[in-house]
Formats: sequence, structure tokens, C-alpha cells
Amino acid sequence: MILLVLILLIGFSAAAYWAGRRLARRRAAGTRAHSSLGYHGAYVLLWAAIPALVVLILMAVFSTGIQYQLLLADAPEAIRALDPMRQGAFWYDVLTVADGGTPQQIWAGPQAELLQSEAQRAARIGGLMTLGGAVAAVLAGLIGLGLALRRVAPQFRARNRVEGWIAAFLFVCSAIAILTTLGIIASLLFESLRFFQSVSPLEFLFGTQWSPQIAIRADQVGQTGGFGAAPLFVGTFLIMMIAMLVAGPIGLFSAIYLSEYAGPRQRAIIKPVLEILAGVPTVVYGFFAALTVGPALRGFFNGVGAQLAGGPLDSLGQYLMLVQNQMALVAGGVMGIMLIPFVSSLSDDIINAVPQSLRDGSYAMGATKSETVKRVLLPAALPGIAGAFLLAVSRAIGETMIVTMAAGLAARMTLNPLDTVTTVTVQIVTLLTGDQEFNSPKTLAAFGLGLTLFIVTLGLNIIAQQIVQRYREQYD
Repeated sequence: MILLVLILLIGFSAAAYWAGRRLARRRAAGTRAHSSLGYHGAYVLLWAAIPALVVLILMAVFSTGIQYQLLLADAPEAIRALDPMRQGAFWYDVLTVADGGTPQQIWAGPQAELLQSEAQRAARIGGLMTLGGAVAAVLAGLIGLGLALRRVAPQFRARNRVEGWIAAFLFVCSAIAILTTLGIIASLLFESLRFFQSVSPLEFLFGTQWSPQIAIRADQVGQTGGFGAAPLFVGTFLIMMIAMLVAGPIGLFSAIYLSEYAGPRQRAIIKPVLEILAGVPTVVYGFFAALTVGPALRGFFNGVGAQLAGGPLDSLGQYLMLVQNQMALVAGGVMGIMLIPFVSSLSDDIINAVPQSLRDGSYAMGATKSETVKRVLLPAALPGIAGAFLLAVSRAIGETMIVTMAAGLAARMTLNPLDTVTTVTVQIVTLLTGDQEFNSPKTLAAFGLGLTLFIVTLGLNIIAQQIVQRYREQYD
């Protein structure tokens, strides 16, 4: 039904555009018009389509609520006797069945008999509302069409009006983006302030014990120091460093090869193949880490430990024999592979942006290609490359799926890459998974972590943008 309405709206808009052009051509015969025929047609189209579209949007937003209230107004007594939670579940199933779905719960007694009859009533109400909304949209479109056609005239400034509509639309899009950002910040701040009313910010930022549960006894760790997030920050930093140690050199050297050494044919093949990595979902990287890289590294370290056991390095051997699949090295290494095309593509664009005159001057002085890259191109492109690295760092800090599947959930204050660790994003997912009560410090801790992560990544992005902007101004 919705698809049919949209098709009719598109056809109606096209007819309005054609009518506006034709009327403008007829009324402008022999005179010089202010605006072209296309602007007159676009003006009529806007006045015909936007009122109808507004009515359809209002119908889509409020129709379910109105339908629900109409159902409640004549609800049977057997349904009114249910507790509010059961009533909500019943009416949800009624609307689901009315739309052709399957009820989520099994109802018995009078509720089972009333389910089908109320679903039929909901379907009738929904059909009438859909028909009424369609009629209202048609009437709104016709009224807008009539008002627009009356204004079509040779001296009518249709171009100014249409461009004003376009400017208003662009402003609304910009405002939506800004308001969305402000909404995200406001929600984080509000919930984080509630959290910090229960937990000291100093304890949260510098505490070394992360055990976010509500204590039942006074001797439980959740009673004192259970919300120290320092192990999460250390784990995030450790995995990020491992990822950048993999992605940084490989991505940068790939960019240098593609920019300075590869021919056009090689570049046309290698660059798209390299950037395929950027399109692989992170959950696939997680599978790769958990099923391939983790067991491979565990087998390697266990084998080394078996060779060292019983000798002078027996303690190290015993430790290596206990290495498991999940460790920071696995998560960081696979995350670094994921970030290679990110670093490579940005660095390649930055190196290509270095003026050709610098290369020509270096070659004219007798420098080789490698000397030109090392002494001319990299110093000139260093600000942009640093910005690319910072953007990759912010991307690594925000990664969740790979860490969840490959690094474990243990909150440890360790810089050992062979240990299981956890990160801020993984703990946010863990805290908000399942049925949670948003009045306890345990759940609100996720918002404190989110605010901290937001501030860190925002700072990194601002620094990166400033560096890249300074680099661009240097060669504009």
C-alpha cells in the first residue's frame, strides 16, 4: 500500500511539473519571462508534492498511536481486567496479527478468542485510516497545485522561490545533523552525570578494579572500587598500539609503493584489491581472528613453550604453554589488518598531493627515487600522514566486534600482548546487553565509558583534522 501511494505521488508530481511548464509557456507567449519554464514547473511540483508528502508522513508517524487509542476506547472487559504489562502485550499481538504477522505470546481463555476479533477490528480501523490519509494527501496536493498554478505568470520570480526551497531543504539537513550530534552529547552527559553521582570520577578514571555489579554484602568488591575503568583504558591502549604497529608500517609502505613505484597497470590492480579489505564486515574479521589467527598463534606459542620447558627458561616455557586463543595480540593484529586500507588510501592520496615540482627538483639534483621519497616526499607529506594515523587510531579505539571475539572479557592492568584483555567498547556492549535497569550504577557505567570514549575520539579527530587542514593550506 505504501509503495502504491509513493508511486502515485511520483506520478502526480510529474504531472504537476508538466502542467506548470505548459501553463508558463502559454502565459509567457510573446513576453520576456523572469524565470525559465523549468523553474515554473519545479515551483508547481513543490507546492503539489510537499503538502501531500507532509500528510503521508504525519499519517505514518501517528496512525499507529491513533489506532491503538481507538482500540483501547472500546476494549472488552476481559482485556481491561489484565495488568498494564499484559494489556500492552495483548494489544501488541493484536496489531501484529492485524498486519498479517504471528503473535509473540500464546493466549488462553477469553484472550485467545478476543485476539482474532480485535485483530479484525484493528485491521478495519487501519484500513479506514489509510484510506483517510490517502484522501487527505490527495486533497492537500490538489490544493497546493491550484494555489501554485494561480501564481504562474511571466513576471513571477519562480527561480527565486525554488532556490529558496532548496536552500531551506539544505538548511534543514544541516540542522538535523547538528541536532543529532547535540542529542547524542546531551544523552551521554545526562546519564553520565547520574552515574557520577554514585561513583566518584576519580575512582572511575584511576581505579584499578573493574567489577561493575551491585554489591549485596559489604565485603564484596562491588562495594568499594568496582567501577575503576583504568584496566579498560589500558586494554584499549594496548590493542590500539598493536593494531597501529601492524597497520601503520604496512599501510604507509603500501602507499609509497602505489604512489611512487607502481606503474599505472599495477596500481589499477593492486589498489582496488587492497581496498577490498575496507569492505569486509568487522564480524568477518572477528571470525578470522577467533577461528584462524587465535589457534595458529596459540599453537605457535605452546610449541615454543614446550621446547623451553624443563630448561633454563622453564618458567617462560610453562607460561607460553598456557597461552589461549583469546589474547590482545590476536585482536590487535587482526584489527591492524582491517586498518591497512584505511591508512594506505589516505596516505596514498596525501603523497600524491605533494607538488610534482618537488619531485622534479629532487631528481634534477641527482637524487634517486628512494632518496626523493625519504628526504623530500615523506617530510612534505608528514603532517597529512600524521593526520591519517590519528584517524586510524580513533577507528581502532572504537572497534568492538573483533575485540569481543578475539581478546576476551578480562579487565586486567597489563601490557602483555599474550594476556586476555578487554576494551571500553566491549564493556559498553556487555553492560547494555539484555534486560537492564537504567537506575543502577552498573548500567549507567556504560554511559560514563561512552562519554570518555567520545571525548577521546573527538579530540583525536579534531587534532587529525587540524593537521590535515594545515597540510592542505601548505600546498594550495
